[in-house]
Amino acid sequence: MTTDTVLSVMVLACLALLLGALALWRRGGQRKQVVLMLVLAAIVAANVAIWVVPDQQGKALVSEDLK
Repeated sequence: MTTDTVLSVMVLACLALLLGALALWRRGGQRKQVVLMLVLAAIVAANVAIWVVPDQQGKALVSEDLK
């Protein structure tokens, strides 16, 4: 798998976690599960941001050759 594919799957997982947490909250599900899903979505989003947001030199980790 390429890095782009992995990052795309992570973004889709983040969206699924957010939508799942919203659906569970609206159905009156356990608050602990909703909060944990939101925390996991935030962690995944932060990991994606670490890879794609450029640093002070304008280089992002995703653009570097890590082989």
